[in-house]
Amino acid sequence: MTTVSWVEGSQDGGFGVENLPYGIFARPGELPRVGVAIGDLVLDLAELSAAGLVEDRRYFASGSLNAFMVAGRPAWQANRERLTELLTDESHRARVEPHLIPVAEVGLLRPFEVADYADFFSSEYHAVNAARIFKLRGEPLKPNWKRMPVAYHGRSGTVYPSGTPIIRPSGQRRAAGEAEPSYGPSLRLDFEAEVGFVAGVPSKAGRGVPTGAFRDHVFGFVLVNDWSARDLQMWESQPLGPFLGKSFATSISPWVVPVAALEPARVAPPVQDPAPLPYLRCDEPWGLDLHLEVLINGQVAARPPFASMYWTPPQQLAHATVNGAPLRTGDLFASGTVSGPERDQRGCMLELSWGGEEPLELDDGTKRTYLEDGDTVTIRAQAPGASGSRITMGEVTGTVHPAL
Repeated sequence: MTTVSWVEGSQDGGFGVENLPYGIFARPGELPRVGVAIGDLVLDLAELSAAGLVEDRRYFASGSLNAFMVAGRPAWQANRERLTELLTDESHRARVEPHLIPVAEVGLLRPFEVADYADFFSSEYHAVNAARIFKLRGEPLKPNWKRMPVAYHGRSGTVYPSGTPIIRPSGQRRAAGEAEPSYGPSLRLDFEAEVGFVAGVPSKAGRGVPTGAFRDHVFGFVLVNDWSARDLQMWESQPLGPFLGKSFATSISPWVVPVAALEPARVAPPVQDPAPLPYLRCDEPWGLDLHLEVLINGQVAARPPFASMYWTPPQQLAHATVNGAPLRTGDLFASGTVSGPERDQRGCMLELSWGGEEPLELDDGTKRTYLEDGDTVTIRAQAPGASGSRITMGEVTGTVHPAL
């Protein structure tokens, strides 16, 4: 049976005790601290620990999850079990209830300090579509694509919390048929619907993290919008990868969903052919049955299925560290654009408008090739929880503002 909390309404909306995601919140005039979402409330873990109800090692009276994330899997498991007990056993209600705050009364901040940021390119549908849109010569997938999770390094300093305004970036771009580039605001601003995971426990330099050690190092998952200026990206990515076309902004959701909460969502990933090299092989299925939804100005634009991703999170982590690069607490790894086989499953405007040639029409009749100033993009996701319940990853949102 599904575990039931005494918190009223907590089984509705995906923030039940099967989830218990962590975040950083602040009331007006107060210092930020760690909280857990339950229903439409935030459980103040700093106050809960001060009251002696959870173990206090100064994890929670902090404006970042990093201190708790580095504590490791035994601490994560113990705290999750304790919170489940406190929120389901009626005998604890009188002591716990005073530390519940309506989420509407707090501000949700960036949940962790980002150490490094890398973004993968792990959807075969997205990779093939992008190659066809860009009219690249030869086969859509390069020979290495099905042999390793391809990625680029992003900029950690521009990973912003959900709700941060997105200033339209400027830079060099050269339109088709033009001999010389020009400088100005991006004319092809895009979103990318992605899912990321954050490392908690570091690893040693010179030693990779095997796929089987994923749970020992990774704290949880967030939603990611990898904002992209396609015109800047296309001009600069010759021959190296993305730089200014990506580094101006990346948005993440405020709640970090623990790995343990997504165990019921694990499914078999797509068949990988050719078989991966030994360091990329997994002994258990690590596809995730996450159902993403992208909204532009409140209207559904796409529903990308994360279960279609070719490379899985443990494979991404193993590849990112196989050369001996050590993990640091707060390292963020994003999946790359999540796309499926149908048009309404494409996870970015590049695909949805087929490079601007086939404008996307929203329910209100407005059309988009790329994002316009004033557009608000929201990405949200749900996953199956224990015993038929549903859990939510919340949402990540951002509104485009004119170039400065």
